[in-house]
Amino acid sequence: MKIVFMGTPDFSAQVLKKLNSAYPVAAVVTNPDRPAGRGNALRPSPLKLAAEELGIPVYQYEKVSREGIADMEALSPDLVVTAAFGQILSEKFLSVPKFGVLNVHASLLPKYRGASPIQWAILNGDEYTGVTVMRTVKEVDAGDILLSKRVKIGEKETAGELFDRLADLGGDAIVEAVSLLERGDAVFTPQNAEQATHCGMISKGDGLIDFSRTARQLDCFVRGMTPWPSAYTYLKGKTLKIFEVVPSNVSSEGHDFGEVVAASSSDGLCVKVGDGTVRLKELQCEGARRMNDAEFLRGHAVNVGERLGKL
Repeated sequence: MKIVFMGTPDFSAQVLKKLNSAYPVAAVVTNPDRPAGRGNALRPSPLKLAAEELGIPVYQYEKVSREGIADMEALSPDLVVTAAFGQILSEKFLSVPKFGVLNVHASLLPKYRGASPIQWAILNGDEYTGVTVMRTVKEVDAGDILLSKRVKIGEKETAGELFDRLADLGGDAIVEAVSLLERGDAVFTPQNAEQATHCGMISKGDGLIDFSRTARQLDCFVRGMTPWPSAYTYLKGKTLKIFEVVPSNVSSEGHDFGEVVAASSSDGLCVKVGDGTVRLKELQCEGARRMNDAEFLRGHAVNVGERLGKL
């Protein structure tokens, strides 16, 4: 089966590697190189780098449905597979491959259609998530489902860690999906649109911590924002990134949300939250390295009653 694979970030690169090991991919489509870093040098997408390592030809378009139709028609693929591609495909493009377009999506559809399903599964405190392989249609992540695979989210798992697990699982899922197509055993099931939920892009500003949330909600928030954009707050006018919070028994009576209720080697750095107190167990101050709170307190004077929050 002649397959063209389309995507951009690390998630798609991991899926490509697993798919290519079972079904050699004829070509890869990704976004053009983007300027990045202090020098704004052009940087290829993770998918392009993976394809070059595998010796797969790479095509790059701002809009494949506008610029790449002729190339895709010349390639004449049996199947196009997408994973975190980020471009809307036209009806004309969808009609090019014999078996259509399959998308690998990192949620149990119809839940979390959209751009950030991995983060939102953790942010919302879900017990389970997974990957879905479905037929691509013009409406985002709304196509009929071929198969899904479910996994339990780890108690302290971050979005970055779950990302890696789901990328690996997505590779397994698309290999199985292609096998079903080849054998003529593929059965597609329509999604229940009434059960659909949607999640948009997460921006850097979304990482600002709201200390009126409960300890459980803050734990989910911190894990869901790790590694990017990171959960953060402000202390003495400097950004303080938070990587782990745990419930604390230190009393928060008489304090407002976000106020420091303990700052010692024995109790750590503890803050008043919606249902009590949490310890900011792992953090990173602006201009410094990541460290535990006890180490942080040895180098920074923090007083009980100081407020963490907006600038």
